[in-house]
Amino acid sequence: MEDNKIEEIVAIALSETESSDNSDQLQEIRNRYLSKKSELMSLMSNLGELSIEKRKEFGQKLNAAKAKISEVINAKQEELKKRELAARLAKEEIDISLPSYQTLPGGKNPFHVIIDEMTDIFLGMGFEVEDGPEVEQDLYNFELLNIPHDHPARDMQDTFYISDSLLLRTHTSPVQAHAMEKAQGKPVRIICPGKTYRRDDDDATHSHQFGQIEGLVIDKNINIGHLKATLELFAKKMFGEKREIRLRPSYFPFTEPSVEVDITCANCDGKGCSMCKGTGYIEVLGGGMVHPNVLKMNGYDPEEYSGFAFGIGIERVAILRYGIDDIRKFYQNDVRFLHQYRKKA
Repeated sequence: MEDNKIEEIVAIALSETESSDNSDQLQEIRNRYLSKKSELMSLMSNLGELSIEKRKEFGQKLNAAKAKISEVINAKQEELKKRELAARLAKEEIDISLPSYQTLPGGKNPFHVIIDEMTDIFLGMGFEVEDGPEVEQDLYNFELLNIPHDHPARDMQDTFYISDSLLLRTHTSPVQAHAMEKAQGKPVRIICPGKTYRRDDDDATHSHQFGQIEGLVIDKNINIGHLKATLELFAKKMFGEKREIRLRPSYFPFTEPSVEVDITCANCDGKGCSMCKGTGYIEVLGGGMVHPNVLKMNGYDPEEYSGFAFGIGIERVAILRYGIDDIRKFYQNDVRFLHQYRKKA
């Protein structure tokens, strides 16, 4: 009687499996005939009423029935998977005769190309990169750089004030003050790339926002020859081996002596043309020996330590490199501008 029941359950399970046409139905069949509460498994409760020989024989028949149903369901499952995949692929067929979407590679702003290139050059010379806040305290932006509150040099760097003592930095030199403070009288060799702000008219050659990379070296026995050699190597790496530099006396409140640095004009190789106004040279940066007052205020003994500092305008270098005629183009978010310099960059 029990044997007939097993065969009946198996026959019904196989029939339902064969007629199922989706995975959900098949899962219901699996649960109905193979779960612990299924009719087939409920027959296991009758084993205790049988003799040892009958119990073994009946158990083998139950296991064989369970294996048969499971095998057929698994085979049907694979068949349904293939059928469903084929149906989905047919529905998602792509018409390869349609034109594809054209995706063009983006262009990197020359501003950032120049930052990366100059940073690589100075890293190769042993400099480290330091960063600092663009919203700066008056103490670091002016006072610790030998520009007291009533100093006329502040007129050269009129900026945007948030409060009496908080402002948008006018140069990246405050990062140098932070670095010296952190060094606590030990040698320093850093560059500080970043954005700076000054109240200025916006035209083809001026912007209220511009970029700088400043450098600072402080150690024993540093002299202006080290400054000249560093900037000469930078000019050749940045503008080509033929470029030469010259130093002209200038004034900066945080360096003494101070110099303007010119390089030979790439357009005429120093012979004189309209680009360099007949001089053969183009001004690219400023620098000088760190003022003794700056060394004192930032924890150095000027009798023992000396150093040099320099500052380079990022846009100025990019304009010279790529022949850009308007500084505002760096900040106008015009993708046509970026595409122009994609290959050059």
